[in-house]
Amino acid sequence: MVEPIPLLNTGIYSLGQAARLIRAEPRAVRRWMCGYTRKHGDGRRYSGPLWRTQLDGADFDQAAIGFRDLMELRLVRAFADAGVSVPVIRATIDAARADLNTDYPLTTRRFMTDGKRIYESAIDEVGDEMLTDVQAKQIVFTHVIKPSLYAGIEYDGNVARAWFPPDSKGIALDPSRQFGTPIVADAGVPTDTLYEAFVAEGRDARAVARQFDIAPKHVHAAVRYEERLRA
Repeated sequence: MVEPIPLLNTGIYSLGQAARLIRAEPRAVRRWMCGYTRKHGDGRRYSGPLWRTQLDGADFDQAAIGFRDLMELRLVRAFADAGVSVPVIRATIDAARADLNTDYPLTTRRFMTDGKRIYESAIDEVGDEMLTDVQAKQIVFTHVIKPSLYAGIEYDGNVARAWFPPDSKGIALDPSRQFGTPIVADAGVPTDTLYEAFVAEGRDARAVARQFDIAPKHVHAAVRYEERLRA
């Protein structure tokens, strides 16, 4: 009998939603989480996902990931933006997973301080892939792995348990609340729900506040966050 996947305190995000939340290209997120096929010599080779997600095997209509996956993706996006290739990112995750003995190494506190090694994927003379520690590329990680990437993450021990985006005061992503969707922390209402009501009410924050029995400042916080995501 297959054990059901626990959804409580896990968080649920479609790949499109995840891309929006970490401000990445949806196509890139799909490649990272679902794998892709690439040309290799005279044929084609499939590269699998960067890791097995929290919701791998869940019976959803579309691919979805959990909160810890989302936090790891923020680091992957930062590496990609800095010009780090997917094979190098994959090798780094695999090495860090073994070194730190965790399935989600990038957002551990230890990786922030110890994760300066970067690995390069290469093909040897017989066509096999090998991994080489490239000291010269440490400067890339030094640039990418910085405290601002970890700002706002709350930890339970060494595991990320919630995220309060530092550029969005009052907003939280907490897998124990509303399945991890962004909410106004003090009100517990999803930001997208408040934003849609705000638009429907002709951008009248007080009307929305009365409708949800919350303070107008909570509506404004949600609107600022959602408009930033949509920018």
